[in-house]
Amino acid sequence: MTAPRVTPQQAWDTFAAGNERFVSGASAHPNQDVERRTELVNQQTPDVALFGCADSRMAAEIIFDCGLGDLFIARNMGHVVAESITASMEYAVTELGSALIVVLAHDSCGAVAAAIDQSSREPSGVTVSVRNTLAPIQPSVQQLWLRDHSDTPYADASRIDANAVGRLHLAATVNELLRTSRTISDAVDAGRLAIVGCQYRLTEGRAVPYTVVGPVELELAPID
Repeated sequence: MTAPRVTPQQAWDTFAAGNERFVSGASAHPNQDVERRTELVNQQTPDVALFGCADSRMAAEIIFDCGLGDLFIARNMGHVVAESITASMEYAVTELGSALIVVLAHDSCGAVAAAIDQSSREPSGVTVSVRNTLAPIQPSVQQLWLRDHSDTPYADASRIDANAVGRLHLAATVNELLRTSRTISDAVDAGRLAIVGCQYRLTEGRAVPYTVVGPVELELAPID
């Protein structure tokens, strides 16, 4: 196992500072030159592993103002945990020495909207693979829907806060990573790793933390 080079707190502080630069329009665009490219030919040492939604509006190296070799990234539709995702995050922790996993959701998420639709009385037709991918998001739809509505088990997109569903799914994703990986859970337990779940706000460009597990101190926004 490769030991982390920084603490989870140091990794988060650097990561969050990059997002603040992006939000304020003061991006430094570090580690994007020829020298950095050459330096990484035979090695990579990312302190942060990021698992996020595949949405085209969330280019991680841009919104966190970092460069080549700074982030180890895995993305898919709706940031749904799969074996390949768990394996990728384990690889970052055990082989690359990453001290922080960031799970990145975002507002106005198409996958969340589709999961709400699939939880409605008359869901739209989708392919089998899309239906299977959306299925892990639907418990969060149901959780929020049944908390506020008792007239029907079928969700109505006009009567539910999709961004709130996304935050519940974000927390569930963090929990699922821990549930599916003893390697990740043990690293958190040993203080070598932390997981922070953020929802990215498209308009302002800010990644807002909503959940954390591990040795990182930060101010969390309320999930609902």
